[in-house]
Amino acid sequence: MKEDIRETRLENGTVVLTDKMSGVRSATLGFFYRVGSRNEPDELNGITHFIEHCVFKGTSKRSAMAIAVEQDRLGGTLDAFTTHEETGFVIKVIDDQIDAAFDLLADMLTGPRFDDADCVNEQRVIIEEMKMNEDSPEDLLSDIFHREFFPSHQLGMAITGTAETVRQFDHVRTLEFHSSAFTPENLIVAAAGNIDHERLVEMVMERGYSRPHPMNADRNVRVPEPAAPIFIQHREDLEQAHLIIATPMVSARDPRRYAADLLSNALGGGTSSRLWQKVREERGLAYSVGASTAMYNDTGFFTVSAGTSPDQVEEVLDIVIDELRSVVRDGVTEAELDLMKEQTRAGVLLGLEDSAGRAGSLAQCEMVHGRQIPVEESLANLAAVTTEDIQSLAVDCFQTDKIAFVALGDLDGLVITRDRLAI
Repeated sequence: MKEDIRETRLENGTVVLTDKMSGVRSATLGFFYRVGSRNEPDELNGITHFIEHCVFKGTSKRSAMAIAVEQDRLGGTLDAFTTHEETGFVIKVIDDQIDAAFDLLADMLTGPRFDDADCVNEQRVIIEEMKMNEDSPEDLLSDIFHREFFPSHQLGMAITGTAETVRQFDHVRTLEFHSSAFTPENLIVAAAGNIDHERLVEMVMERGYSRPHPMNADRNVRVPEPAAPIFIQHREDLEQAHLIIATPMVSARDPRRYAADLLSNALGGGTSSRLWQKVREERGLAYSVGASTAMYNDTGFFTVSAGTSPDQVEEVLDIVIDELRSVVRDGVTEAELDLMKEQTRAGVLLGLEDSAGRAGSLAQCEMVHGRQIPVEESLANLAAVTTEDIQSLAVDCFQTDKIAFVALGDLDGLVITRDRLAI
């Protein structure tokens, strides 16, 4: 399915993007803001996520119940999310409901009440969310990893904030941050499906998004300095031990990002990957093991994660380090690279069939690169990656003094030294 991308840039910074998909009756509309938890001052850690919740609590025109009823009436799905670098509100509807969907999202995001009683209620909800995460070993380990890998930096802080910070988010603080961060210059309106670009721009203009707005130059962004922690948290109530082995990786803006994705896939991206075969299929040490990359605008990291019995942690760790060492010394084979390219290409092309994925891709390209990257360009860059590129990247990133090891489980007495992580 071919892309049909159009864009309109307003003088106040708002960007409107559409990708017309012929032959479908659905449309996905998203309001994406260039603000995430890394843009928060430490004392307001979690306020972006808090706002994501609170906009559903009512506006000057709609009550929380009215928002819920209208969402159901539209018959689609309305999702919201907060990451370290963006906040998004996405709704998928039948094409003849796009005007109503736009009106709902625009009202929620420009006129939230942030009533004190609602804020107190949502504080409780989010604190319960934190407790739920603490009861999930994978989620808890992720929070521990970020904290240790990005010490004294917003990327190391929980997106939800802490119970202490969240309890401070009253009407005044929440409204003040919303007014300063959720502004036109930080907004990308992206839609895909059976969508009319001119009509979407017209709706944006009608809602006042085209009006001038004072530019907020200070987005509180500091470049992080990744650490290489060895950190083990003992939890005797857990049957499994959960572990992450990580290294710094290239950023989302680095040309080597295509090689990074292929490297990650070769090591642990599927059932034919090296780690899946050696950890699960050959030795039966884990139900699930995988590798992935996370790329931010100015940094990134590569991780291998697994869950295993506490007495098998060292064996799993040794296998992972041995595979990292192998890629550094010997690279990957042409057959491995070809397989990973085909796997990644299939994922890219299959994603074109989903309007939600295409709307998200529009916004992501704009946020990271300031332009749209055609699928043909991405596939060409992917095809151009060589085995030498993969090995060179591994040499740069898989270094003994840069490797992090973080684990959670019944691991009392486990000691991992830097020598154990030697590449």
